[in-house]
Amino acid sequence: MANVEVERETELSTFRKIALGTWRTTHDPSVYGSLTLRMDAALEYIEAFRAATGRRITVTHLIARAAAAVFENTPDANAMIRFGRIYRRKRIGVFFQVAMEDPDTGKIDLSGATIHDPQTKTLLEILDECEKRFAKVRKNTDEHLSKTRNLMKRLPIAAMGPLLDLTSFASYTLNLDLTWAGIPRDAFGSIMITNIGALGLEEAYVPLVPYSRVPLLLALGAVKESAVARDGRVGVEKTMRVCATFDHRILDGAHAASMAKTLRAWMERPFEHFDKV
Repeated sequence: MANVEVERETELSTFRKIALGTWRTTHDPSVYGSLTLRMDAALEYIEAFRAATGRRITVTHLIARAAAAVFENTPDANAMIRFGRIYRRKRIGVFFQVAMEDPDTGKIDLSGATIHDPQTKTLLEILDECEKRFAKVRKNTDEHLSKTRNLMKRLPIAAMGPLLDLTSFASYTLNLDLTWAGIPRDAFGSIMITNIGALGLEEAYVPLVPYSRVPLLLALGAVKESAVARDGRVGVEKTMRVCATFDHRILDGAHAASMAKTLRAWMERPFEHFDKV
């Protein structure tokens, strides 16, 4: 008699195969924390921006620009580890996780797209780039991403981990350009962001992704009404929980406090920091 009655799952999504090849131990340097942002001003800014431009900007686009400001003010956080040492990045990249439907199986899968140097772009430019990149991901028309996904589909799970480790070693430890092999340059950027609020979730903590070498991940919760104290009185305001996971080898509490201060300033006083509308 077996200890547990089980049945092997044979139909796995591409992301699930990647996940099985990625996390092979529970021992990691993850630190978790959360920040509650007051969102009334941000939502007011979004409405003003939409009225002025006719474009559908969202909280996600604001966070992309605010994240760049975070790294500009705390440059030590924009780093990765090579050969056991910390190397500071010269560019800022924001990676967004994107839910998509597998064109072959119809199952929900995960992929992503990276926006590079958002600190040099207007919100309209960030919006345009996000729309184009996200559409390609969901339609599976991104050339590099399509090649990579097709390769991952054909690989057995046992080979997934070694391949991811080898690719990570070549791309980041050796810092080689592998575009010739269908792997885009700096595919994951400086930070990963996932919008769990789109799924109706208010709070979740996402795991570090070792092969990406990204030391900071943010999960954006759903915007909701909350009881908030202001000037000694309790009122109802819109709030959003931002849940962070970071690599303690690179970041510590002092970094987190500085980064949280910048993010709060941009999101709670948007008319002072984002593009004029």
